[in-house]
Amino acid sequence: MVVHHCFHLYNSTRKERINIRSLNGTTLLKQTCTRTFITSLVVIMLAFLPGFAQKAEAAPLLKSGSTGGDVWDLQYRLRTLDFYTQPLDGQYGPNTAAAVARFQKEYGLSPDGVAGPLTWRQLKKYTLNQPEMDIMARVIYSEARGEPYTGQVAVGAVVMNRIQSSEFPNNIRDVVFQPRAFTAVDDGQYWLTPNETAYRAALEAVKGWDPTYESLYYFNPDTATSAWIWTRPQVVKIGKHIFAH
Repeated sequence: MVVHHCFHLYNSTRKERINIRSLNGTTLLKQTCTRTFITSLVVIMLAFLPGFAQKAEAAPLLKSGSTGGDVWDLQYRLRTLDFYTQPLDGQYGPNTAAAVARFQKEYGLSPDGVAGPLTWRQLKKYTLNQPEMDIMARVIYSEARGEPYTGQVAVGAVVMNRIQSSEFPNNIRDVVFQPRAFTAVDDGQYWLTPNETAYRAALEAVKGWDPTYESLYYFNPDTATSAWIWTRPQVVKIGKHIFAH
């Protein structure tokens, strides 16, 4: 009987995870070009999914009287942090302006109630829109569905910490689909349908619950074979995962 064992190691110089497959005792190293091609193919496929393709990076200037999908997106982001509690109607009225002002004050911006470039920059750093929330839930479910609830939130927190870190891309799509960043993307489990618990954990992580204390990495000590990952300062163990800086 052919037995496959999969595990990971981290290149100590380039700080990247490399997949290793053991086939009946024979170790085979998957070629980086193959993994890169697969990940690139996944990203290309995602670009054709409804709601995934994003608008140009230039942030829209929204203020009282603005209407449309950008306002709906703004309201959704503000609602994830409990700044906006009214219906998502795509209308930039007094309630939306007040919610923007509260967000601005909380995050060190001038509370003028106008969603300009600086406000959008902070919003995209600390919130997700609806398609991005779907990505977060998929990552949590595929990476940590067997973990305790706190451990699922912790995986989401690592994703948010990476978005906010200068060491990683500044948006969830690029963080998640960064080559070799997440096992579930590499092996296809990312495409499993997340459950309600994963979405709740995603929302908790976006709202700021971080049981990892700003960790950027996590690993399973029972299966990790990387010398490099063990050099990372360990912060806390939740379920089967150790979280580290």
